[in-house]
Amino acid sequence: MMNWLNYHHLQYFWTVAREGSVSAAARSLRIAQPTVSTQVKQLEEQLGERLFERSGRGLVLTEAGRVVFGYADEIFGLGRELVDTLRGRPTGRPLRLSVGIADVVPKLVAWRLLEPVLALPDAVRLVCHEDRHDRLLAAMALYELDLVITDTPLGPGTRVKAFNHPLGESGVTFIGTRALSALDPRPFPECLRDAPMLLPTENTTLRRGLDLFFEQLGLRPRVVGEFEDSALLKLVGEHGAGLFAVPTVIEDAVLSHPSLVVVGRTDAVRERFFAISPERRLKHPAVVAISQRAREFAGG
Repeated sequence: MMNWLNYHHLQYFWTVAREGSVSAAARSLRIAQPTVSTQVKQLEEQLGERLFERSGRGLVLTEAGRVVFGYADEIFGLGRELVDTLRGRPTGRPLRLSVGIADVVPKLVAWRLLEPVLALPDAVRLVCHEDRHDRLLAAMALYELDLVITDTPLGPGTRVKAFNHPLGESGVTFIGTRALSALDPRPFPECLRDAPMLLPTENTTLRRGLDLFFEQLGLRPRVVGEFEDSALLKLVGEHGAGLFAVPTVIEDAVLSHPSLVVVGRTDAVRERFFAISPERRLKHPAVVAISQRAREFAGG
């Protein structure tokens, strides 16, 4: 008779159930597929029940599997609440906040949102991770992150149990060096026609918004570079390789570089930012500070 439960095995089962396959779970957990399969098989042996059955190339939960998954969801949810509760208690040690920042979010935006965390009266140890949106969500599902800052909200089909918290939105400002902007005297946005342009890569919401903006106006800027890293894009723009767009809310910080000037502004392209957390109601004091800053940020 089993009188204990291996929660490590349970977590592997829970991840397979959420991801829909052993291979997807292995990628999420960053371990080998045979290890995941073995752990799930050991859990089935402990429980004396089959938890999955094959359906085509995928796996579906058996009736027993659905019951176990429901309990696992509650167990890991309670575990997260326990950690959050203890983090909120005065222990004489700094609070810890682990934040995932999607690699498409401009570094200046991330800094402005995170800045108030370091100014809280209680010490906070801020740990930042940068990665793709999907990988950050997988890490948060495994309780490795308290918060994800991104430009894309959770969609209706997302399997991660989490909640969107809008952090605000902004129009965009087109910026370039004085020398480059002086080459075309036409007013904005006509001056963008055939202008050398630095753009984010096609997997970003900003790029999709810019492409639509150009298409609607019948403009065909000359794309000279595409960048995943917004900081690198800005650096290349500072050296005069092309015009580039930034959220208007950080325009002042970008223009601190003496060679850069505003080419034009538009609200037809909107940059939106979201915090994604396992909490429907934000409780972690550092996360609350980020949310409060976001309201000021968006209003500014």
